Amino acid sequence: MFRGLQARYTVGVVAVVIDSRGRVLIVEHVLHPRHPWGLPGGWIGHNEDPSAAVTRELREELQLAADAVNILHIAKSARNHIDIAFLCQAQGSVGKRSRELLNHKWVKPDQLPSLHPFHKKSIEIAFKTVRRSPEWEQT
Repeated sequence: MFRGLQARYTVGVVAVVIDSRGRVLIVEHVLHPRHPWGLPGGWIGHNEDPSAAVTRELREELQLAADAVNILHIAKSARNHIDIAFLCQAQGSVGKRSRELLNHKWVKPDQLPSLHPFHKKSIEIAFKTVRRSPEWEQT
């Protein structure tokens, strides 16, 4: 009975991947006209673990193998939507892009284009986290 009264949310994941030169991976999305550039990511599938979803999205969108290191940021970014940002460590290089993406590039944090506020905040948190963590091995 109470379950029917609970709020329903969609949940998405994004990956913050930082390379050894201090650049973050961003992608140009086909279907995001307001903020076409952003972090790679997507929806969590039915009964899918969020960390599995973010690594799956990197494989599907960029043929990039990566490990989800830790959660950086969680926020309600739209009316009934929650986003989770993960710091991810690449285990190789970017391959062929999916049809969901127009482009990708590695950029320094001070050279970012206009981004969705959640993506921008997630990148800021990631760089603070990486700077404080001397054991972080960037690829």
